[in-house]
Amino acid sequence: MWYVITDGPMKILKVNTTATTTECAPKMVEKHRSEWTTEDQKKANLDNVAKDILYKTLDKKMFAKIKTCTTAKEIWEKLTQLCEDKDQTKENKLTVAIQKFDNAKMKPGETLTEFEERFSSIIIKLIFLGKEYSNREIALKVMRALPR
Repeated sequence: MWYVITDGPMKILKVNTTATTTECAPKMVEKHRSEWTTEDQKKANLDNVAKDILYKTLDKKMFAKIKTCTTAKEIWEKLTQLCEDKDQTKENKLTVAIQKFDNAKMKPGETLTEFEERFSSIIIKLIFLGKEYSNREIALKVMRALPR
């Protein structure tokens, strides 16, 4: 399956009996769909299977960015391009997340559940970016973030 993602859809080939290459090796030509065996159909369908797997792993925002791609290889190349974080970009994201952590306060009218969800998303983002706080640091921050 990985070959379909890295090399593109499989071509179903057969030996061309009317021509040979200069080294006397048989020349390969693409099979017509009417000649496909069950095994050939499975190979030809691998690109659809790979696309389906890739689609199922994406959220709506990311799916919108790749929905025009026609092959699993195109999808993978687009995702690689979109998701490659350069060091500077990652550092900027980390700085912003640390600032959000440092400035986290419970908003007026915000329920404890809403605050917990918002604060948890900040912690998750920090962990994803490689910054982790101890449970003690997190507990102290939460206590300071709550209104008196």
